[in-house]
Amino acid sequence: MPIRFRVNGRETTVEVQPNTPLLWVLRDVLDLKGTKFGCGIAQCGACTVHLNGAPARSCSTPVGSVEDGEVLTIEGLSPDGTHPLQEAWKELDVPQCGYCQAGQIMSAAALLQDNPRPTDEDIDAAMAGNLCRCGTYLRIRRAIHQASGTTAADVEDVEEAR
Repeated sequence: MPIRFRVNGRETTVEVQPNTPLLWVLRDVLDLKGTKFGCGIAQCGACTVHLNGAPARSCSTPVGSVEDGEVLTIEGLSPDGTHPLQEAWKELDVPQCGYCQAGQIMSAAALLQDNPRPTDEDIDAAMAGNLCRCGTYLRIRRAIHQASGTTAADVEDVEEAR
């Protein structure tokens, strides 16, 4: 059964069972390897992509539910790796093993899309579903602040002034 949707701005049609997880369609059918398999039960965040502008766990999203939708993967965030989050990740040396980082960046990108000046609490809440076995959470938070052009202190000063 053909399933049509957009991936990273391009129309695509795949011939797979509608209950096939989007993750496996991205990786095995479309050869987009940036999205990772972590737990398979939507608990770790390694497979996070954007579906119609919102973060979604691709390991538990049936591709049939994506029909006529828009999927954005880490490859589509910035083809040359120059998205502000990717730059901050590199500059602050966020990744250790790197396995969870595509999902982390995609969740952070959704946060900044909705809240361009997040507080530490906003970041912690938005990133809570993304696990990092290496424990780089503090660097992740700093990178999100850097990509937003703020520091935690900047945002707290603005909050206190209200």
